Amino acid sequence: MAAWVAEHVQGRTLVLGINGAQGTGKSTLSRLLQRLLERSHGHRAAILSLDDLYLTSAERLQRAHAIHPLLATRGVPGTHDVDLGVRVIRGLRQGEPVALPRFDKATDDRVPVAQWPRWEGPCDVVIFEGWCVGARPQRSEDLKEPINGLERLEDASGEWRWYVNRELGGRYQRLFAEIDLLVMLRPRDFDRVYEWREEQEARLRSAGGGERVMAPSAVRRFVMHFERLTRFMWEEMPSRADAVVYLDDDHMPARVELQDA
Repeated sequence: MAAWVAEHVQGRTLVLGINGAQGTGKSTLSRLLQRLLERSHGHRAAILSLDDLYLTSAERLQRAHAIHPLLATRGVPGTHDVDLGVRVIRGLRQGEPVALPRFDKATDDRVPVAQWPRWEGPCDVVIFEGWCVGARPQRSEDLKEPINGLERLEDASGEWRWYVNRELGGRYQRLFAEIDLLVMLRPRDFDRVYEWREEQEARLRSAGGGERVMAPSAVRRFVMHFERLTRFMWEEMPSRADAVVYLDDDHMPARVELQDA
């Protein structure tokens, strides 16, 4: 894949979007591509994670009080600093020194700006990864019926999912318009998403991750926040993504489809 990406670097900074549900290996793929692009192709690549664009805990709590309680939980459109993402990507395109945002999931808050790593010099590729990178909004009529227990019990009116969809169809499209090349990581089904997210938490528990580590029931509730948009992306995105990597149950690529092949 690194060679395929390198072929698309043509005299200007390429923004590579990597889309994939929780646990699909976006971060691992991003780091691998970063190393291969530099070592094998001489291209400097910066990594920007959508997770590092989360609003601060205080900002999310403010939205939770003003709009809907579910917005206290980080993840869905409406819980990111979209303007920050646009500024970072455009700064990297222009070759400016850029501070790359960092979010600390252990404290559920943004790392102080003074601690953000600095990118200096030219950037050939920006690897922009995240669970809903490149997503488009659903049709209004598709939002009426709840898709899971979280929506039925905690968003019976639909106010939260309507807000998330409006955010996605608004400011987020300006951020995603920066993407030049879009890759989607596609697991077999949604059961794999639950399974792989729980595997991540199990590793944290084994490493002594503390009270922030989620129990299996909490993992299931957390993943429900993302189920609606994830399932919609699986239907809608493969036809327009530049590459779709279909994963087997061991996280390995089972099939790769390229649009320009």
